[in-house]
Amino acid sequence: MKYLSIAVSLLLLCACSMPLVALAQQEAAPAGPPPRAMPGPPSGFRHGPGGPGAPGLPPFLHGIDLSEAQQDKIFAATYAQAPLLREQEKIAFKAHEQLRALAASSAYDDAQASALANTAAQAMAKISLQHARLEQQLLAVLTPAQRQQVQQRHDSRQGPRDLRRSG
Repeated sequence: MKYLSIAVSLLLLCACSMPLVALAQQEAAPAGPPPRAMPGPPSGFRHGPGGPGAPGLPPFLHGIDLSEAQQDKIFAATYAQAPLLREQEKIAFKAHEQLRALAASSAYDDAQASALANTAAQAMAKISLQHARLEQQLLAVLTPAQRQQVQQRHDSRQGPRDLRRSG
């Protein structure tokens, strides 16, 4: 009983001190831009107009000089797909999680495992299709010279990989 009262006291102490810790962190925060309203770009898109580290652009657009209007269109297209991707990622994750649990259980059912695998595969296929659609949308925003730049960079990256595979 003594240990229970000590544990409860510690929990209450922690709960009461949390606002003070938050206040202290706020005061110690450096001056600068306010935190972003959105947690970040959708998965796979971690870099931005300034190159690596800048949010908003997929990696294949790094180093491409974009106008502000192009950046806005790319931002809008990238964030518009986020809800669909999030939903499909949740479906795929849950199906994989259930499949792992089923495989570890003593009540394994091959038909149920097959259905879960198909659910996960369909979600991943929708994600891949959405990525392809987004890439096509983003390429449509670019000028012909910018698209050529992207293609040249893509081709230059493909060359060494193809040589490694054949060797």
